[in-house]
Amino acid sequence: MTTLASAPLAENSIGMEDVILQSANHRNIHAKVFHTQHAKSVVILAPAMGVVQKHYEKFALFLTEQNHEVITFDYFGTGASLQGHVKDCDTDVRQWGELDCEAVIHYAKKTYPNLKLQWVGHSVGGQLLGFIPSANQLDNAITIACGSGYWPHNSPPTRNIVWIAWYFIAPICLQLYGYFPGKKLNIVGDLAPNVLKQWRRWCMNKEYSIGVEGPEIRQRYADVEIPISSISFSDDHMISQRNTLSLHSFFEKAQVTQIRINPKEISEKSIGHLGWSREKLRDSLWSNKILPLINN
Repeated sequence: MTTLASAPLAENSIGMEDVILQSANHRNIHAKVFHTQHAKSVVILAPAMGVVQKHYEKFALFLTEQNHEVITFDYFGTGASLQGHVKDCDTDVRQWGELDCEAVIHYAKKTYPNLKLQWVGHSVGGQLLGFIPSANQLDNAITIACGSGYWPHNSPPTRNIVWIAWYFIAPICLQLYGYFPGKKLNIVGDLAPNVLKQWRRWCMNKEYSIGVEGPEIRQRYADVEIPISSISFSDDHMISQRNTLSLHSFFEKAQVTQIRINPKEISEKSIGHLGWSREKLRDSLWSNKILPLINN
């Protein structure tokens, strides 16, 4: 892994720096580093499926105010890491973990060898822990709205309609467009063809990724030993509690702490699957629920 380029850092206590990381197979992963003075840890923010890193910028800035360096990034074929047209992008979800996430961890370990290294994974960003060869180089992980995507166990709002996507919409879109045009359909985001094909296979298997990818990945999940805190929300319209418990059961050696949040308990109307990163939740959720886990 190498750092190819970076933008100059502004002369203030908190600055942002764009970096381009190169994965083991020589593809460019675009990342952003949020700097702070007197950093006490480094937090890697791994995004959800189809969500670009800019979505997490407000939360990243919040963490820098609490003296944590933060690294955000886009998986290859998404956001700033998309090269060419998405239909021509040769990547899949497994490679996001084995190559992209691995490159980010290597960069963080090399750049901050003496700082605690933490992982905050949103949805698929938490699932990918089981694919990252260097996952145990992390000190701990926090997964947010993260669970198996096995569709019969999804929350009712999604379960009632997602079968149409997996059995009809996804195959038809691949035939017509050569990729998944999520932006046009207002579903997730644009996805490379092999990303959609692999994710679809997982979501149709009761054991999700380990049921499809086989013994090697099953064992890699089982070998993750870092402490994991799982934050899930009772009003998540996609991932049910059953999905959450199922996915985290794959981490057989890890100490997993489940934290289930009802929005009403923190005086909020809703959070859902994507809403946790909204700045309006700075006090109720970020400061009171997430930050104590990061500061621990």
